Amino acid sequence: RDISAGDFDEGKRRYVVRTMSRFESVEDVHETIITMRAGAPIRVGDVADVQLDYRKPRALVRHMGNPSIAFNAQRQVGSNVLEVMNGLLAEMERINEDVLADKGVRIENVYRETVYINSAIDLVFSNLYLGGFLAIIALFLFLRSPSALLVIALAIPLSVISAFPLMYLFGRTINVISLAGMAFAVGMVVDSSIVVLENIYRHMQMGKPKWTAAADATREVWGALLASMVTTVAVFLPIMFVKERAGQLFQDIAIAISSAIFVSLFVSITVVPTLSSRVLKISSKMQGKNQDENWLARLSRRIAAFVDYINARNLRRLVTIAAFIVVSMGLTVLLLPSAEYLPNGNQNLVFGLMLPPPGYNLDEMVGVGKNIEAELAPLWETPAEEAEDLPGGGLDNFFYVAFPGQAFMGMRSRDDSRVKELVPLANRLLMSEPGAIGFASQTSLFERGFAGSRSVSIDVTGPELPKVLGIAGQIFGQVSQTLPGSSSRPIPGLDLGNPEVRVYPDRARAADVGFSATDIGRSVNALVDGAIVSEFWHQGRELDLIIKGRDDWSRHTQNIEQLPLATPNGRIITLGDVSDVRMWQGPVQINHVERQRAVTIETVLPDDIPLEEAITRIEEQIVEPLRDQGQVAGLYDVNLSGTADDLSRLRNELAIDFNLAVILAFLLLAALFQSFVYPLVIMVTVPLATFGGVVGLRVVQLFNPGQQLDVLTMLGFVILIGTVINNSILIVHHALQLMREGKGAREAVRESVRVRVRPIFMSTSTSVLGMLPLVVMPGAGSELYRGLGAVVVGGLAFSTVFTLILTPLVFSYAIELVAKVNALFGKEPVAVKTTEPEFES
Repeated sequence: RDISAGDFDEGKRRYVVRTMSRFESVEDVHETIITMRAGAPIRVGDVADVQLDYRKPRALVRHMGNPSIAFNAQRQVGSNVLEVMNGLLAEMERINEDVLADKGVRIENVYRETVYINSAIDLVFSNLYLGGFLAIIALFLFLRSPSALLVIALAIPLSVISAFPLMYLFGRTINVISLAGMAFAVGMVVDSSIVVLENIYRHMQMGKPKWTAAADATREVWGALLASMVTTVAVFLPIMFVKERAGQLFQDIAIAISSAIFVSLFVSITVVPTLSSRVLKISSKMQGKNQDENWLARLSRRIAAFVDYINARNLRRLVTIAAFIVVSMGLTVLLLPSAEYLPNGNQNLVFGLMLPPPGYNLDEMVGVGKNIEAELAPLWETPAEEAEDLPGGGLDNFFYVAFPGQAFMGMRSRDDSRVKELVPLANRLLMSEPGAIGFASQTSLFERGFAGSRSVSIDVTGPELPKVLGIAGQIFGQVSQTLPGSSSRPIPGLDLGNPEVRVYPDRARAADVGFSATDIGRSVNALVDGAIVSEFWHQGRELDLIIKGRDDWSRHTQNIEQLPLATPNGRIITLGDVSDVRMWQGPVQINHVERQRAVTIETVLPDDIPLEEAITRIEEQIVEPLRDQGQVAGLYDVNLSGTADDLSRLRNELAIDFNLAVILAFLLLAALFQSFVYPLVIMVTVPLATFGGVVGLRVVQLFNPGQQLDVLTMLGFVILIGTVINNSILIVHHALQLMREGKGAREAVRESVRVRVRPIFMSTSTSVLGMLPLVVMPGAGSELYRGLGAVVVGGLAFSTVFTLILTPLVFSYAIELVAKVNALFGKEPVAVKTTEPEFES
């Protein structure tokens, strides 16, 4: 070693003293004198082999059947994954060409998540464009006016693009989830514009000039639009405060939709009437007598007449209202699927983990990997055009990483959409080794590790490890029967089968030769594994200088007893002279949960078993019988953790947010209408929307059984609160206007339904068609928002049909009920205020 010896002053200078004895080369170590015998030096090279060597390998990597070196690149928090990946690929290509080309070595990218992300973004953009196109086509079918298409075609991009600066102010990025929110918003932002445009169209059909029609029509409906916008945005406020991991996803969708809808209100009351006053023309088929003869006008009259018929008798009206509410709520409870946590996504990567029988060394694990490669080789060697019938259409990539005692592997399919076909193949290969436990699953988009976001972790805890292992073994055996098709692995293992050689020093015999137990331990460490005794500098790097026994001294277990030890007085004895050497079995590792020894059974669920249902089965069929038998009691316990625990917390938080959204919407409507009665009338449509959302999800499950009620899908029910009440607001708002003009409640309801059928059908049709591509179009990322889209589309479709009947019935009944209450208490019967609501002044 180089040793500092301080410093001294001489004259004007200060000198530092250092003793220089650091090894500079292998020869320096070889020539080092360790003792003198009979006046002759004994050097290290006289009693040992000195060489520059490599550490014992702790892991080996194989890629497509060849030995490899693997390394990961991890981006910094907050950096853009697409920019980082593009930079990495460019730099990797530069290194291959400029540095490695003449060395016979090449870097290959095994996996990058940006392939999935780019595909998902492309799909969302295409859905956004297709949804906008379908919404415009639907509008044309109702109005038959090219100029109307021009107005809406301009309103959609203005609303969506203007929302991006607001998202930037909130610190959000453009990603798959926020773009999906924008795609949903396309169907929503046209609602306000359609209501204004349709009302302008109606006023022009009444014979008014364009500018007068635009001004009167906008003034007539802007109060209802304000109420709709405020309530829609307000329901997202509770979502902004979700603290669970899924809250990040919720916030992206909430801010994207809220920003677009907020902008759309100003577009609808400024751009739409201004542009309409210049370019809007009425189709000849939609004016004069023709407007009363088209199918929509006839349908409007029939719906209004039907509502008036039910309104004619109080019993008939009450039975209809009760039937709608009771049936919808009852069927909602009956059809509601079991809950799921986050969707896994559909990334093209399957990960597998293998736990072999205890004691497997690295060479044996590499041999297992070569056997797996031999079976998989045809999948990557077969040309793509001939591999259609193979799982996944063949393998695009495969790697295998071996450690002493475990191994993991990854594979990608040539066909991104067929990656799930590789999972059963990987499970079969991992279980092919006798006594091994195999565990393979498709990687999750939101969770790291082997289990992903569709897993249940069962923690068995207690003070005594053998009993904990016994309980965990029973659970491990029952899980596959309780959850058919699932894959499970124990963490860390189910037995104390890790072989050990234990050395028990005999303190009396050791003391006789001048040894302590510590001396024996250090000596055995040096002879078997190697002990670090100094440092060695090699080409600017500091390496460990290790003294180690010969490899053949510890090649067999029976050799350990014969390890030579030098006593302080120069005698040579064996380890067996001063120690008792025994074979033993011990745990690979000991885990703790809340300071108790623990074994975890991690289970990945099949696609057809939701997380909530799996939790229920485990509790009822596995855990409760163990408690009844007394095996799990006292200090021993079994708990479910992981995503099961996350789902429980998030469901409770979403339930609170749903209730808060309903309360916020009600209070805002009460403030805007200056009444507690009309908001109650409007909020009656919420149960119908929930029922429609459940039906929409069930319809999607008929064609795609893997679609679950995950937490992103649950968000759809919160969104529905702010969207489905818009139609009710239109009906109630217009009925109040007619009553202020002197019409009776029943007549006002009938006329309001007749006038508002067209804008309601138009806004619903454009919203449903605008969101429909998100539900039906397959591709990367669609599994993230398909359930959310199904809930919103189903809720809008069902609630619209029922709202046209239920809302006017409840409104007229509420007006009559208020009049009767006023009469009961001797008050003047006032059906509605004579002044405009505050938000219209």
